[in-house]
Amino acid sequence: MTSRSTALIFGLLSLCNPAKADELIVVGTGDGVEMFQAVAKRFRDIEPTIEVKIPPSIGSGGGIAAVGSGTAKLARVARVLTDAERARGLIYVPVAKISCAFFVHPSAGVTQLSGEQLAGIYAGRISNWKDVGGADQRIRVVRREEADSTLTTLRATMPGWRDLEITERSKTATSTQEAVETVRLTDGAIGFGPFSRLLDIGTQVLKIDGLHPLDPHYSSSGEIAYVYKQGALTPEAEKFIAFTRITDAGSVIREFGAIPIAP
Repeated sequence: MTSRSTALIFGLLSLCNPAKADELIVVGTGDGVEMFQAVAKRFRDIEPTIEVKIPPSIGSGGGIAAVGSGTAKLARVARVLTDAERARGLIYVPVAKISCAFFVHPSAGVTQLSGEQLAGIYAGRISNWKDVGGADQRIRVVRREEADSTLTTLRATMPGWRDLEITERSKTATSTQEAVETVRLTDGAIGFGPFSRLLDIGTQVLKIDGLHPLDPHYSSSGEIAYVYKQGALTPEAEKFIAFTRITDAGSVIREFGAIPIAP
C-alpha cells in the first residue's frame, strides 16, 4: 500500500464518528459487503443493544491498517495476512469461502465460456461476442487492479491466468461495487468479482467450462475473514465474531452463495 493510499484511508476514517460504547464498526473489503450487512442485521435481532455497522469498502489493506493502528477493532478482509502483519499481533478468523465469478451485461448474449475463451477475452485476442457464440457486439473488458484479492485468486487458481497480460483496452474498477455497476450499465461488458446471488440482478453470471460458481467443482474460489489485534478485541466484536460462526448466521451466508467456514 502506498503512503498516499494509507493517508487517504486514515483521512476517510477520521471523518467517521468514533464508535459508541455499544457500537461496532467493521471496516475493510468490499467483497461480500451485502452478506456482512445481512449478518449484522440478523445479529441485531438477538443483540438489540449492539449496533454493528458495515461501511463501504476501504479495501482489505485499509481494514488491516485500521485495526493495526487501533482506529478500528475489527476488519473484514479478502486476503490472508502477511508474516509481517501476523508479527504485529493481528489475528485472522476465516468466515466464508466465496467463488470468483465472471459476469456479463445481458446484451452480450452468452451464458457460458470455456476457460480458453475467457483468457482470450481478457488478453484482448477475442474482441467481439459473436466470436464466442454471442451477439455481434464489441466486448468491453472490466478488470481490477493487480493487488485485488479476486484477481490474485484467479491468477493462482484459474487455468491460463497466472501470467496472463490483461488487455490495455480495459477499464480498471477500484472496488467490487464499481466493477458490478460498470457491467450492469455497459452494453457488452464483462467483469469479475466474488460471487453473490445479487449478481443475478442486472448481469448474467457465466458458467466456466460448464460449471457455475456454486458448483462444488468450480475451479476458483477465495476466502473472506475477520481480522483483529490480539488483546484489543472488544466484547461487542467478540460477540459478533462468535455469532457469525453459528448456524443462524451460516444460513444468511449461504443465502448469498457463500459457504460458511466452521470454527
